[in-house]
Amino acid sequence: MGKIICLMGKSSTGKDTIFKSLLSDKDLGLKKIVPYTTRPIRAGERNGVEYFFRSEEDFLQLKARGRIIEDREYHTFHGLWRYFVADDGQIEDSGNYIMIGTLEAYRHLQDYFGTERVLPVMIELDDGDRLQRALNRERRQESPKYEEMCRRFLADSEDFSEEKILSAGITKRFVNSDLKQCLCQIRNYIELSLKE
Repeated sequence: MGKIICLMGKSSTGKDTIFKSLLSDKDLGLKKIVPYTTRPIRAGERNGVEYFFRSEEDFLQLKARGRIIEDREYHTFHGLWRYFVADDGQIEDSGNYIMIGTLEAYRHLQDYFGTERVLPVMIELDDGDRLQRALNRERRQESPKYEEMCRRFLADSEDFSEEKILSAGITKRFVNSDLKQCLCQIRNYIELSLKE
């Protein structure tokens, strides 16, 4: 049975960049799990690539059919946004997978697939650096949503509190102050874990 690598971390820690690099590493041979969201698509995103962008009605239909593995809802300045992973045939017993998630998503994946099958990869970065990255990204949007950026930044302190990280059993962390070094450490960690 293959493993599911769950990349986690506060917003703007570099998860997307690390995800893309690990996914393109042919030696690792990871397959992507595309999550779902009801939030509006951002500039540069494509449906089915970063997320499957769906309506609230689509979410409710999947939930009624028992197809939701994990879901989170955020009451944003722009309304209710959901993020979720669905049992939609993307994840098979064989093969190794990678996705970006939260601590809550990680725990739900463990409950659904088994603790031994889900590998946590926690990415960290100094809060000042994160805030600058978030601001730079938001400025590139056609309609910047600064209020939502700030809400997300502040919510991360609670969502990724030290207590919650330890409660989830996560002891290994990777600091993304030097991308090349961080990627090398994560890659080695994944390689070793896949051999177990």
